[in-house]
Amino acid sequence: MMWSLVCCMARGHQKIQSQQKNAKKQAEIKKSKGHDQKSAAKAALVFTCGVCRSQMPDPKTFKQHFESKHPKSPLPPELEGVEA
Repeated sequence: MMWSLVCCMARGHQKIQSQQKNAKKQAEIKKSKGHDQKSAAKAALVFTCGVCRSQMPDPKTFKQHFESKHPKSPLPPELEGVEA
């Protein structure tokens, strides 16, 4: 009976150490990946202005940008039906 008590205590201690080691490892992996929001935001910029090469997330913003920054340039064909 005494042996089983010592054995369970040792396994419990090993389990805690293993969990701490795994938590540390997961934190290092997360830290090495970089900033997820930044990469997600960069992936969302799908429209590129042909004049100044600025990137926009949606056609409405793209049209507003184009009309305010490049009023003398002709509107690109992909913005013809978009309402700003």
